[in-house]
Amino acid sequence: MSAARPTRVAVLGAGLMGSATALFLARGGCTVTLFEQAEAPMQGASCWNEGKIHLGHLYAADPSMRTAREVVDGGLRFRPLVEELIGGSLAATVTPQRDTYLVHPGSVVSAEAMGAYFARLDELLKERGGSYLGPLTPIERLTAGELEALAGGAVVAGFRVPERSVDTRVVADRIVEALEAEARIDFRPGHRVEGVEPADGSWEGRWRVRHGAGAEGPYDQVVNALWEGRLLVDASCGLRPEPGWSHRYRLSLFADLERPLDLPSAVLATGPFGDVKNYGNGRFYLSWYAAGLMAEGEEVAPPPIRLPEPARVIEEVRRGLTGWLPAFEAVFAAPGEILVGGGWVYARGKGALSDPAASLHRRDLFGVTRRGAYFSVDTGKYSCAPWLARKLADQLTAA
Repeated sequence: MSAARPTRVAVLGAGLMGSATALFLARGGCTVTLFEQAEAPMQGASCWNEGKIHLGHLYAADPSMRTAREVVDGGLRFRPLVEELIGGSLAATVTPQRDTYLVHPGSVVSAEAMGAYFARLDELLKERGGSYLGPLTPIERLTAGELEALAGGAVVAGFRVPERSVDTRVVADRIVEALEAEARIDFRPGHRVEGVEPADGSWEGRWRVRHGAGAEGPYDQVVNALWEGRLLVDASCGLRPEPGWSHRYRLSLFADLERPLDLPSAVLATGPFGDVKNYGNGRFYLSWYAAGLMAEGEEVAPPPIRLPEPARVIEEVRRGLTGWLPAFEAVFAAPGEILVGGGWVYARGKGALSDPAASLHRRDLFGVTRRGAYFSVDTGKYSCAPWLARKLADQLTAA
């Protein structure tokens, strides 16, 4: 008797979610076709973001704790799952210090409310337990002297929290190496997927994938792991999300300096928003939300974008960030190179971060939507991608 045919799966999008899903499926015995519109995997937001491995601290404006409860499992599982994917350690990519959360006078969450939220989050982390990028230490409030040294009196409070980040550019390189080494993955660069359709008219049957050069398949299952264009592909088979989403194209800065600087990783929240990550060895991420937001839209299709000159983005981020946190002027003054990079992100939420009522302050509505053998994945956060990928791959290989 001949052996059963391996399950054929099409995965759409080679960001972290799609790449992790493809790797877990291939290692589970599936043959995988991985479609990507770029010429290489991990070229969009999965490479060009701060790499925050969320435990829920950013979402103090959701006092219900719903967001924290949803993102914490992905944060606690991130390191072991990615180390399994790349076959090595993440230690060298992790920020060496805990994050410092800073509260500015115009925050949508007061210092007192943020401190109370963090205390509740401490209890949640004790309940969940598990591994992380570093020790799950209790919250510490910054002294007046520490605040003055970092922000010159511009902020009203600060907290050291256990959250850390990974250097996403290094992680991206390691994921690409893992994809290249996996014989069961057929990578298709330069393929912009336009739609999907049941091959025989049945949602439970096999599916075809349409792109600019034609249609391919049939596939036993299709996983839509796109951020840019995911809703358009969903719509091609009649699948639409509940209203209340947004597409955003964001740029940030990535500094490669000639020498390290003794500066913390810091977040200015929640409202006018800035973020700095110090990965060590002179590598930094720097973002000022208003300067990096190039486009946003609430239609099924992402809005058009026109990217400015990198020098303009660098200057606007510098002005926005150092206007509040002058200590980070040292990054811009140091010898080295500053790159500008970014990509599309999608969220089941919308509105301005400076608006207390904006639904972007809640990020608990993510996960997998299914129509027969077609699966559409809202990753939620970068930190949740490996966890969602493992759960979905286990489900598909067990089917």
